[in-house]
Amino acid sequence: MADQPILELKNVYSSYGSIKALKGISLKVYPGEIVAIIGANGAGKSTTLMTTCCVIPIDEGEIWYNGKAIHGTAAEALPEAGLCQVPEGRRIFPRLSVDENLTLGAFFRKDNQEIEKDRQYVYDLFPILKDRHKQHGGTLSGGEQQMLAIARALMGRPKMLLLDEPSLGLAPLIVQQIFDIITDVNKKDGTTILLVEQNANLALQAASRGYVLETGNITLEDDAKKLMDNPEIRKAYLGE
Repeated sequence: MADQPILELKNVYSSYGSIKALKGISLKVYPGEIVAIIGANGAGKSTTLMTTCCVIPIDEGEIWYNGKAIHGTAAEALPEAGLCQVPEGRRIFPRLSVDENLTLGAFFRKDNQEIEKDRQYVYDLFPILKDRHKQHGGTLSGGEQQMLAIARALMGRPKMLLLDEPSLGLAPLIVQQIFDIITDVNKKDGTTILLVEQNANLALQAASRGYVLETGNITLEDDAKKLMDNPEIRKAYLGE
């Protein structure tokens, strides 16, 4: 593990109006890791990612990415810095083709030849998208849209991916396929991943470390395997 984290949240508070969503959370993600955040619905998992990406402003605390403080940075500037989010609900452009969605993932890049190489790379990762490259995003199945959302983020050549509920609403076979690709991208490309996932079992299988979030507070942090072996975690989140 590297000495310096690529991402660090230091005592971060954020809110929706008068509702306090994050209540002083601190976490670290080191280069090359997959780190999972697990917790019940409403615990603040998605809020953590939205706050990290500066979509939700912080009330207190600090967010550091790649050695620089980014709290207060415009959210749209972060993909060019290598920090890309795949949001919950996919949020692809439904009226644009698969190809056009991918092109928008590289909107800040000028290296056209490399962009085309990356397009072929994501089509190799997701062959079904290559088959559907002229199809409008809105006509894809839920699983295909999730693949497109991940592929679009990869077109930005991210150093770090924030993945928000990639399994949500998908059939088990598709979920396993997507998680296989997530771990593949991490191992082969060294892309660091912070993963928010309702399916705690899958998330901890993929991750090296994990954080447990409860009502805006981190209550536990440990190696993923130790979390999976923890009787309280097994009972609360792993359905045992």
